[in-house]
Amino acid sequence: MPAHSIAWQVFRNPIALFVGGVAAVILELAEPRVRAGVWDNSSFKTDPVDRLRRTGLAAMVTVYAARSVAEEMIAGIRRIHDRIEGVSESGERYRANDPELLDWVQATACFGFLEAYCAFVRPLSLAERDSFYQQSLPAARLYGAAGAPGSEAEMKAQLEAMRPRLGPSAELSEFLRIMRAAPILPKPARPAQRLFVRAAIDILPRRVRGQLGLAGLGAAERRLVAALAGLSGKIHLDDSPPAQACVRLGLPPDYLWNTEMEQRAHLRRSSSG
Repeated sequence: MPAHSIAWQVFRNPIALFVGGVAAVILELAEPRVRAGVWDNSSFKTDPVDRLRRTGLAAMVTVYAARSVAEEMIAGIRRIHDRIEGVSESGERYRANDPELLDWVQATACFGFLEAYCAFVRPLSLAERDSFYQQSLPAARLYGAAGAPGSEAEMKAQLEAMRPRLGPSAELSEFLRIMRAAPILPKPARPAQRLFVRAAIDILPRRVRGQLGLAGLGAAERRLVAALAGLSGKIHLDDSPPAQACVRLGLPPDYLWNTEMEQRAHLRRSSSG
């Protein structure tokens, strides 16, 4: 992916990543076959911190690493998924590499990260949102998700098609409990962790929140999350994956930070004009 891509901006903000990642897993666990595959064959229950770190690393590699590195990582994940199959609590058989389920997992990830960024970092135009989905397709196809959404309209259609299957469960409730309590974020940010979990619920479509029996944020809480996301977006670390990716392409390590500041300034000028 090029350094000027929307994906490089979206994945640079740590709070948007956390909020979006939790939202994605909520949508995954709301689907019975995906829920069984994830909950019965992963370390979410026993070591949620390590599982989330590995998931976050996979996302970073997909976006910021060289294509050859991403391809090798995805091939390894697919080999693991080839061995995962079973029966959901509703009696439906599932396979981790089922194209329909892969499409849904890919869709939920794109939806979560994009919605978190737009809600709490800065809004994106429809063209930018479509571009984000388009940029996700090469990696999606490597995973086997040939029907992953390539636009905002396709994402909405996929969500509406899947929505009748979504529902609450004990596993989803346990996941949310774990996310509120596990020492996932750095110590200075942990007091806000419960707030960020509710922010993840807040960015779900209203009808989905109703189906799952979940409540989001109030207006003041949304403003607080946005303020914290803004602060976190100013933190520049030369050893972070986004900065290292910039250097790999011959750019200054703070290239993405400066680019987003220019975008925000342009947005302010447009709004005032």
